[in-house]
This record gives sequence, structure tokens and C-alpha cells, in this order.
Amino acid sequence: MAQPNEIYDKYLTRAISEINELTGEVLRCRKCAHARTMPVIGSGHPLADVMLLKYQAQPSECHEGVAFFGRGGTAIMKSCQRLGIDPLQLYGTNVVKCGQVREAQARGKCLDHLRRELAIVEPKIVVAMGERTVEAINLLKTPLARELEYTPGEIVEFTPGTEALITPDIDESLDEQRLKSAFWRAFRKLGEWYEAIPPY
Repeated sequence: MAQPNEIYDKYLTRAISEINELTGEVLRCRKCAHARTMPVIGSGHPLADVMLLKYQAQPSECHEGVAFFGRGGTAIMKSCQRLGIDPLQLYGTNVVKCGQVREAQARGKCLDHLRRELAIVEPKIVVAMGERTVEAINLLKTPLARELEYTPGEIVEFTPGTEALITPDIDESLDEQRLKSAFWRAFRKLGEWYEAIPPY
């Protein structure tokens, strides 16, 4: 009989393979002819408990090609350290994978990519940052999913196996203390959630 570690290793091997395949497709995507940057790929553990999801790739992410690179990612990592969340339990990505693209064109193909990312990672919780991100998640039409509302600081059931924490958009919250405080107030609910999950 397979041991739990062997089973996990098989899941992990499959997830790595599927994420690599998806990464290749994202990088080859030319759906938006006017995109001036390379697509930005997700980053983190392919079987993470926590999926961090924001709306659109920022210039620093486009420069490096990796989601959550730059100020937003640094702020999130510092917050996670303060909350005692293991960074190996995080996977971060954007709804719209390229910067400086017109939304309507980008979102259709990007939603296909995101749908697959969610299916591969199978997070226990999705941190949906910002109103546009919440709207995009609802457009995924994930099987058995509940429609999410933009209610920052609330953890709600998204699907029978996944919860969602709604927060303000990290990228829009960095330059003003009031917005930064609002983001932190909502995001720290993740620490309470993380403390409450049973150990493996």
C-alpha cells in the first residue's frame, strides 16, 4: 500500500508537470497582439494551501516575468512573516498575465489560464485582492462555486474544498496609509485562518 508521503510526491510531481506545461502555454500566448510585455507566470509552491490572486501584472513583475515580484510581493511576504505563515504554502498569480493590455481582450484567454491554475494548485484558500479580481473569479464559473461578493476581511466558502478571503488590491494600497491599513486589516484574517488549520 502506498504511504502518504509517496502519494503526496506523486501529486506534487504531477502538479509540477502541469504547472510547467501551463507556464509554456502562458509564455507562448499571443492573444493580445498589442501586449507590450511578456506574460507573467505564477510563482510559489504548485500544491500550496494559499493562492494569492491579484488582478494585473505590474511593471516590476513584467520586467522579471514572475508574479508578486516587486513592492506588492515584498509587502505580502513581510505580512506573511508577521502572521507566521510558511512561505512554502503560498502560490501567487495574476488574473491578467500581461501589463498594459486592454482588459476585454486579455481577460478571456487569461481566465482559461487561471481556471487551470486553480485546478492544478487546488488551494485550501484563495486570497482575492480587489473588486476586479472578485469579478474575474465569478466569471470562471468554477463547478460548485458560490458567487463571491466584494466584502474585504471576510472568509467565505468558494467551493466545497476551497475558501476565499477577500481583501483590497495590494497594488492600489501601497501609496496611501489609509488604504494600506485597510489591506492589512483584511489580510491578517489569513493568519487566523492559517493558525486554525490542522497539522498534517
